[in-house]
Amino acid sequence: MKRNEFIKKISISSLGLALVPKTPFFQEQTYSTSQLIGKGNPDIEGNTYTSKMHKRAKISFLKMQKQAAKDGITIAVVSAYRSFDRQIEIFENKYKNYISQGLKPLVAINKIITYSTIPGTSRHHWGTDLDLIDTSVPRPKNVLQASHFEGNGVFCRFKEWMDVYANDFGFFLVYTDNPKRKGFKYEPWHYSYAPISVPMLAAYKKLNLSAILAKEKILGNTYFTEQFLENYKKNHILDINPKLL
Repeated sequence: MKRNEFIKKISISSLGLALVPKTPFFQEQTYSTSQLIGKGNPDIEGNTYTSKMHKRAKISFLKMQKQAAKDGITIAVVSAYRSFDRQIEIFENKYKNYISQGLKPLVAINKIITYSTIPGTSRHHWGTDLDLIDTSVPRPKNVLQASHFEGNGVFCRFKEWMDVYANDFGFFLVYTDNPKRKGFKYEPWHYSYAPISVPMLAAYKKLNLSAILAKEKILGNTYFTEQFLENYKKNHILDINPKLL
């Protein structure tokens, strides 16, 4: 469905979104290293894997979810806040799996960071980033695949709605389909609440990532050299949607 056709078909209730400010409000705040690397954040609310998120992101998400429901779209969270320990679990499970298949450590790490982050570097540590789908349609076996969100994919209508309205609520796609972008692959399900994630990224860029990761017992961390982390930061952390920088 084309964007213009979609806009014509959605309910008149969505016209109220024109009253929502287009420019997110970026609040000045000091963030601790623990907050930035997923080791504790007093602003995180929620009790489950899909409900834990930054309290301000949650307020805006619930408003967006309510508005989408008026247009027949049920926005659901697949993944929200992710702790440092949880990211280690994800990373190391993949690392051990690839090593068991005979891959060399650095090859395994580069394969992992096609989609998954190194612990301490995930945007999900901030509670601002959400992996989203639409549960009003039949759920495919593997939901987070780009093909489901494009063309005739099952989440196509959800993606088109988000393209039109997500920014009004402060949410922006992180890893776009810009062919010139490097780092993580295109993720049409991953949105970030900019009013909080932009200042958090600004604070994160000031961290000594090499020193932080050197202290952590992460499988494969001996391959996190200065050059490797410099490239990782440039391509995976900073080569994102420009509106989130």
